[in-house]
Amino acid sequence: MYVRFSAAEQSEVWDRYETGESMRSIARSIGRSMAAVRDLIHKTGGIRPLAPTVWSEARMSLADREEISRGLATGLSMRQVAAGLGRSPSTISREVAANGGRHRYRACDAEASARRRARRPRPTKLALCRRLRRAVEGKLEKRWSPQQIADWLPEAFPHDPEMRVSHETIYMSLFVQGRGALRQELFRCLRQGRATRRPQGKRQATGQGKIRDMVMISERPAEIEDRAVPGHWEGDLIVGTGRRAIGTLVERSTRYVMLMRLPDGNGGEAVRKALAKTIVKLPTELRRSITWDQGREMNEHARFTVDTGVQIYFCDPKSPWQRGSNENTNGLLRQYFPKGTELSGYSQAHLNAVARELNERPRRTLGGMSPSEAFAEAVASTG
Repeated sequence: MYVRFSAAEQSEVWDRYETGESMRSIARSIGRSMAAVRDLIHKTGGIRPLAPTVWSEARMSLADREEISRGLATGLSMRQVAAGLGRSPSTISREVAANGGRHRYRACDAEASARRRARRPRPTKLALCRRLRRAVEGKLEKRWSPQQIADWLPEAFPHDPEMRVSHETIYMSLFVQGRGALRQELFRCLRQGRATRRPQGKRQATGQGKIRDMVMISERPAEIEDRAVPGHWEGDLIVGTGRRAIGTLVERSTRYVMLMRLPDGNGGEAVRKALAKTIVKLPTELRRSITWDQGREMNEHARFTVDTGVQIYFCDPKSPWQRGSNENTNGLLRQYFPKGTELSGYSQAHLNAVARELNERPRRTLGGMSPSEAFAEAVASTG
C-alpha cells in the first residue's frame, strides 16, 4: 500500500535533494523506496513546491461559517448574523449568495469552496499570450536556452511589453505539471534534455593516465587568461558508444565552435591528424594555442606542435573549469549528440551544420552577439 509522505518527510527530501544528495541515498535515509522519492521529486520537475497557503485572520474561518449556518437556521437576518460576527452585512450577504443562498447554505461546503477558489492557479503569461508562446516554442525548437530566449525577446520586440518572459517562467512551464503552457515534448530541446531540474553533482575522477612532456596551464601566457587576444582555443572530445568520438574546439574570446570528425577512432594519432587538419585552415593570428585536459588522446601533442606551430597547454588534474568555455559548449552539444549515441555515422558536413547553428546563437557573454559575428570581427581585424 502506498503511504503518503508527511510534511516533515517532504521537507527532509527537498532539503537533501537541494544539497545534491542522490535519490537513492535520500530514500535509504528516510526509510522509503527510491521510486516513491523519485515520484515526489519528478512531480514538480525537481523544483521545490511553495509552502502551503497561510490563511489571513481577516478571511472567514470555518467557525465563522458555522455561526452563519446556525444563525440562518434560527431565522436571523443577514444584519443580525453580521453583528454577531462583527462583520459587514454585505460580507455576510455575499458569502451566503455565493454558496447556495439562505436555504441551501452549509458551512463545510462553503469552506471547501472557498479554499478551492483560493488554490485556483492563475493562467501563466505563456498560456494567455499566443504570440509569446509561439515565439518561445520556435526558439526552443532551435535549441536556444531559456536564458537566451528571455534576453532575445526585448531586442526582437523592443516596443511590445507583452513579449517578455523570464527564463524561470519558461523552465517552470516545461518542468512543473499543471503549468504546461508550452508543449510538453519541448523539454527535450533543453541542454540536458531532462524534464527535471537537478542540483549540480560532484564530478568523478576519470583515471586517465599521465602524458609525457606536458606544458601545464600555469605556464600559459597572461594574455590568454583575460581573453583579450583571439586565437587561443580550448579542446576536448565528445565520446559516444564504442569509444567513437567527435573533436571539439572553442575559441576563448569569441566562443566560436569547430567540430572534427574522427573516422579513425580517438587514439593519439587520429586526434593529432584531425586537429592539425582543422587548425591549419585558420589564419596564423587565430591559431596561437590550445588548452586541453590530460586525456590520453593528446599523447602526440609534441609532434602536433612541431607540425603546426600551435602550443598545447594541459589543465591540472580534475580541473575542468580551467577550460570552462569548452565544457559549457560540450554540454550544449549533448543536445545534438546525447550520451550513448553512435557517433561514427555523422559526416563532417553534418558536424559543420551543428557548429553553425551553435555559432549563430546569441551569447550573454558577448553582449548579445553571436560567436559567428564575434569571430568575423576577429578575422577582419587580422586582415
